[in-house]
Amino acid sequence: MAFEGLSEKLNAVFKRLKGRGVLTEADVKEAMREVKMALLEADVSYKVVKDFIGKVTERAVGTDVLASLTPAQQVIKIVNEELIALMGNENARINYPSKPPCIIMMVGLQGSGKTTHAAKLAKYFKDQGKRPLLAACDVYRPAAINQLQVVGEKAGVKVFEMGQINPVTIAKEAVKHAADHGNEVVILDTAGRLHIDEQLMDELKSIKEETNPHEIMLVVDAMTGQDAVNVAKAFDDALGITGVLMSKLDSDTRGGAALSVLAVTGKPIKFVGTGEKLDDFEQFHPQRMASRILGMGDMLTLIERAQSTIDEDEAQRLANKLKEEKGFDMNDLLEQMKQIKKMGPIKQIVGMLPGVGDKLKDVDIDDRQLLRIEAMITSMTPAERAKPSIINPNRKKRIAAGSGNTVADVNRLLRQFEEMQKMMKQLGVMGKNGKGKKNRLRMPGMFR
Repeated sequence: MAFEGLSEKLNAVFKRLKGRGVLTEADVKEAMREVKMALLEADVSYKVVKDFIGKVTERAVGTDVLASLTPAQQVIKIVNEELIALMGNENARINYPSKPPCIIMMVGLQGSGKTTHAAKLAKYFKDQGKRPLLAACDVYRPAAINQLQVVGEKAGVKVFEMGQINPVTIAKEAVKHAADHGNEVVILDTAGRLHIDEQLMDELKSIKEETNPHEIMLVVDAMTGQDAVNVAKAFDDALGITGVLMSKLDSDTRGGAALSVLAVTGKPIKFVGTGEKLDDFEQFHPQRMASRILGMGDMLTLIERAQSTIDEDEAQRLANKLKEEKGFDMNDLLEQMKQIKKMGPIKQIVGMLPGVGDKLKDVDIDDRQLLRIEAMITSMTPAERAKPSIINPNRKKRIAAGSGNTVADVNRLLRQFEEMQKMMKQLGVMGKNGKGKKNRLRMPGMFR
């Protein structure tokens, strides 16, 4: 995930500050020099870093901070507040018109993920109960229309296309079609280029003039670092963008572009892409991102992901089963694992827990382990899944061979499953009794 390197360095600086107890002005300035280097190494714009460090230092060397009982915590609080201000104090929202449709013009360079993220944005609106329409306005790139149709179908969103004709005409007709057919949002997937050129900008300006979009959303690749900021500046100067959608923020990138865009362009990041799946897409929350960067976790995003992916009927079925003491079996484990996989990569999920991110930097959490466990469970017979205690050595050999694992792997799964069974039994008793008695429950290590 982006910012891992920055988070690690900032946490090391703050740990040293906390260890000193009483702080002097020299201590704070030395820490700010280290923070400055960490931000520059994360590819944050030099001017942005200089202004940021100036504001933090000015606030942090004040008498109130240095004389407080917890000066290190006060300094961290100031850094957090200034990080939030750097990315935008409030969540940037979509500019909805009083009369639909809301017209969103997607722009960006080739390779930024524009077409895929147009579909992700459409699915985001669909999940909110709206009827979006995708419009194929890229008539130059080979198979661009087909790509939009494929991702549109996956998102369950209709795609408007008119073939290889003038993109301006397509955009105008798409808006008319949306108005006539009750689509509240129309997303124009415009053509990209390998670099910014006059021909590209002239075409985009024409589409803007003819459709009067409520949003001009620039898609930039977080992996391109400061180039992403330069692209944002160029598009904003030419078109007047309203916001940025940053793709590939899940990659092993330094992430500095996310901290520079608003300061350089004055335009906020509105959404971020966090993976390859259509659901790997989030509204950008400056407060939550600052919390992640400082290793404080992001419980709100984790809760939202859980709410959007977990099947409430399945959760209720399992709860009822535990209360009735019918027992937790391999079918239940398989279903729970499928729910977890929908939430995203395990390391990303666990990293959102407060205080956990820094501890995970040297831990290798392999998502393929989930696939191996799933393969072992699906290699079991219905009777074995319902009652794993019947799995004898011969059955273990068959399950191992059928799933491409070893007998040792099967034994490990069965041991861990027994631990989970005991825990679930305790939860069932607690739910049945309805008592508030404290129980110490240990989550078994499924990823050891």
